[in-house]
Amino acid sequence: MQSASVAFTPTFQATIRDVLTDEKDYTRTLSFSRSAYDLESLVGPMLAAALLTVISFHDLFVGTAMGFIASAALVVSVTLPASKSIERRGIYVRTTRGLRIILATPRLRGLPAVNFAVAAASSMVIVNAAVLVQARYGLDQRATAIALAVFGAGSMVAALVLPRLLENLADRTTILGGGALLCAGLLAGALVSGYSMLLPLWFALGVGYSLAQTPTGRLSRRSALAEDRPALFAAQFALSHLCWLVTYPVAGWVGARVALPSTFLLLGLMASAAVLVAIRLWPAVDTDTIAHEHTHLDPSHPHTADAAETATGGRRHTHLFLIDSNHTEWPTSG
Repeated sequence: MQSASVAFTPTFQATIRDVLTDEKDYTRTLSFSRSAYDLESLVGPMLAAALLTVISFHDLFVGTAMGFIASAALVVSVTLPASKSIERRGIYVRTTRGLRIILATPRLRGLPAVNFAVAAASSMVIVNAAVLVQARYGLDQRATAIALAVFGAGSMVAALVLPRLLENLADRTTILGGGALLCAGLLAGALVSGYSMLLPLWFALGVGYSLAQTPTGRLSRRSALAEDRPALFAAQFALSHLCWLVTYPVAGWVGARVALPSTFLLLGLMASAAVLVAIRLWPAVDTDTIAHEHTHLDPSHPHTADAAETATGGRRHTHLFLIDSNHTEWPTSG
């Protein structure tokens, strides 16, 4: 199922931008998509638990499969923009395209670090919520469900206010602010001593989770051509899951073998280091249109038809700059 998700999710994220070309519509859709994921994570387990009281888990799997088939039918029924023809590329180029765009684009280099901070916080919530609520505070499963619902509610609230927030704040400010909130929440978690303190902390972590993660789609859209977006979103998907591959075991093993306050502190320090790396790698000044010089393209190449010849024999012009076959490196100066 995760393999199917790898095929579906990046393609879905890339296709949204082809359908909704207006920036405001796209931002609202990212928020609605985030809210839908959060709502599913809240309602899905409760609905499954309710159904298991009247049907067997075998029937539940069959019903879920039917739901997937219905979803696929809805996807087939809609009209999507035709795929653009792209140059033929070798398998190595195709599989590494997204990662190379991330590494070559300054505004994207910090995103893997932000993903690590997001993974650190979400791992603490998902892995240790039941341990905290039931083993440490002595409450029941219902209290655990409420705690997870509060985390999801925080994420949904942030996702719903993001479209208006992003009209006044830059993506960098919003994403790094969300990362900073996650760091502060994890470090503060070491001081939490009861359920009444855990709930507002979980809500704050949910807000930071959505602030740090939801706007990354806008950032990726700005940073790649339409034909490269699926590869870019796939690379983002892979890198984020690689972060969870590290933080999930840390949250579980340290929590079980040391102590939960120490787990909060360790994950908080790991997230803080990641956010500092993101701040370092992500330039505060980030312009889309950049003056640059081509020295390796043939003078007759169509891309440089409007460019002016330079003293070094290259051709210089200014336009929206993205990493592609004509631009393999980011200009070091304007």
